[in-house]
Amino acid sequence: MTGKLSRTETAPVRDSAVPMVKAEGVHKSFGPVEVLKGIDLEVRQGEVFCLIGPSGSGKSTFLRCINHLEKINAGRLYVDGELVGYRQKGDKLYELKDSEVALKRRDIGMVFQRFNLFPHMTALENVMEAPVQVKGVSKAQARERARGLLERVGLGDKAGNYPSQLSGGQQQRVAIARALAMEPKLMLFDEPTSALDPELVGDVLDVMRDLAESGMTMVVVTHEMGFAREVGDSLVFMDDGVVVESGNPRDVLTDPQHERTKAFLSKVL
Repeated sequence: MTGKLSRTETAPVRDSAVPMVKAEGVHKSFGPVEVLKGIDLEVRQGEVFCLIGPSGSGKSTFLRCINHLEKINAGRLYVDGELVGYRQKGDKLYELKDSEVALKRRDIGMVFQRFNLFPHMTALENVMEAPVQVKGVSKAQARERARGLLERVGLGDKAGNYPSQLSGGQQQRVAIARALAMEPKLMLFDEPTSALDPELVGDVLDVMRDLAESGMTMVVVTHEMGFAREVGDSLVFMDDGVVVESGNPRDVLTDPQHERTKAFLSKVL
């Protein structure tokens, strides 16, 4: 269904000793409600890192903190060795300007539950837009790359279709191609199949499998336990704003050690 994504096309080689994502005591509150209560974790270069847990456990909030769509209230969060949203001088943190945050954010692709495509643009134009507007890529170059990416997600014949003419699964694959068009070093997926009809889920997961095989670092919030077991390198179970259990996905899903994890998995497996 999909063309294969080569390692050089998706994941530039970097110093593998530096974690792609590192969270140290990350806290996030919305008013009086503390959503993240001290998250510590690391995502290695080239790793598929899965986050599971009940609704309201803080998974999506943490994902949004990684690219500074949400500002953390305490702790440190690093992407590829650099602080997210802040600059440190001595022992003090200084918040980056919006323009500086935007510059760093373009290295991080994000795919949401809802596809967020521009309804007035074709699939091809949706994939072309950010490289042209944000990175200054020529339209001819952006168009060529966009066509290639649509081919790789199995939608080469849908380049001229508008979102309203595509199924939910096709729209989500366009959204993935759009994120890849910026040549990110990290991809974030926020329950990318949760809004899809069951029969459309497989094609989206196939694209994500190809991305994983290409070496792309991925942080995936998901309820697809089969995907987490088969494709994931690490898995974290979150509940009530904390990491309850973590480890190899096969081990955690097959033999959870924490009672809360056992209770959750008994309802979803």
